[in-house]
Amino acid sequence: MPVIAFSTLGLAWAVALGPLNLGLALLVFALGFYLRLSPRLGLVMLPFAALLAAGQLALSGLGLGLALGVNAALFVLAWIAQLIGHKIEGKKPSFADDLSFLLIGPPWVLAPVLRAAGVVGA
Repeated sequence: MPVIAFSTLGLAWAVALGPLNLGLALLVFALGFYLRLSPRLGLVMLPFAALLAAGQLALSGLGLGLALGVNAALFVLAWIAQLIGHKIEGKKPSFADDLSFLLIGPPWVLAPVLRAAGVVGA
């Protein structure tokens, strides 16, 4: 899930919106979504969003073509792995019923790590 989030952001990063880009707009939208669900969740997801942005800034420094290629490859491979995992699990992806679960996925995957670090409760 984190690789899907990273690569989706990277593909959107290449779309210019004036002085900014679509990737930054998506990050702001996602953080707003998390803050609306829970201010604590929004604050917890802020460092994750910053890491995604920092990774994309570093990757974009290598050139647009390489950044797009890496993000496209990561996107395809991560979705293949995700769908194979769901097939093995015998469950369809949650987002098949509700697209908002595409945004819920990253904090859901990070929850065990955050609990272990004492950032969020059980």
